[in-house]
Amino acid sequence: MKDESKIPLVLVACGSFSPVTYLHLRMFEMAQDHFKERNEFELLTGYYSPVSDYYMKEGLAKAQHRVKMCQLAVETTSDWLMVDSWESRQTTYQRTAVVLDHFDNELNTVGGGILTASGERRKIRIMLLAGGDLIASFGHPGVWAPDDLHHIVGHYGSVIIERTGTDVYGFLLSHDILYQHRMNVTVIKQLIHNDISSTKIRLFVKRGMSIKYLLPNPVIDYIHAHNLYVPPPPTSD
Repeated sequence: MKDESKIPLVLVACGSFSPVTYLHLRMFEMAQDHFKERNEFELLTGYYSPVSDYYMKEGLAKAQHRVKMCQLAVETTSDWLMVDSWESRQTTYQRTAVVLDHFDNELNTVGGGILTASGERRKIRIMLLAGGDLIASFGHPGVWAPDDLHHIVGHYGSVIIERTGTDVYGFLLSHDILYQHRMNVTVIKQLIHNDISSTKIRLFVKRGMSIKYLLPNPVIDYIHAHNLYVPPPPTSD
């Protein structure tokens, strides 16, 4: 740590990342800028945690491909971001609360936290990094268990990147659980709006359109090399 007066922090982004885009990368950079200007936390690193194949979402490439694309993205663009494949390798869908518990266990229970220059071991704070669209899904009936929301936001905390068309502050006010834990929620506004979405990337590939400058070139090369998001050829009877 550079400043031992601060709380060591690790951010975890859970999602499909099918594929990972420049917005997914920018989210961490915006969070880093935010915490640099404040005195409470020192952001140590950030992790991508792609969901497993058992998430069963439309347009989901195989986990091995999504993990590899995330690895290519961070290896070629960042010196502080990492990819954790634990969630992607599970044989059942893992709830976000369980994934955060996994990181807490690995970093603090198994890893013993972070060793400071003074020889002290400090517990690392884990927080969920998410876009405003994911947070809006907290209000969809039956999608999130109330106990999980209390665990995610109350026990860990969340950093939310506002996306165009998402009123995060209004949603915080209207959602009982988020409002209860509002002091554990950090909202970061996008100063340069970026609406790149994985859904649009997949559609562009399907239509044979260019995706250059929307995601890192190694990820684009990987998508084309493995024919991802291309509709299968029609079968003849």
